[in-house]
Amino acid sequence: MEKEMVEALIEAASAQLQYSYAPYSGFKVGAALLAQDGTVYTGCNIENAAFTPTNCAERTAFFKAVSQGAREFQAICILGGPDGKLESYTPPCGVCRQVMMEFCDPEKFLVILGTGKGDWTVYPLKDLMPMGFGPDNL
Repeated sequence: MEKEMVEALIEAASAQLQYSYAPYSGFKVGAALLAQDGTVYTGCNIENAAFTPTNCAERTAFFKAVSQGAREFQAICILGGPDGKLESYTPPCGVCRQVMMEFCDPEKFLVILGTGKGDWTVYPLKDLMPMGFGPDNL
């Protein structure tokens, strides 16, 4: 993936931190999901006092995209930290990885983790979800 595209996704994910609703954990997360057609769908984490209904930034972006008809994706960028301070990488939780398995080719889909421009790393989904269960398993 081109550096310019990665940095654009980092910028889009970073902008989502301002919308994060994290009054309980204080841990703000933003995500930017790149669809196959080049459209970028964004999301932030949205917490809930009951905790179980909380939704991660990654799933927010995926659900927005799917609800608008997108079904093919290239990459997602995830940024997060306490009070939105980007001090270390924020990998996706297991539930978010499972959602990625539903819609993405684990060999081709890229997960970008960063703390800002110039500090990022890229993983294929297969490296974050070895032996993942997806539609091809059914």
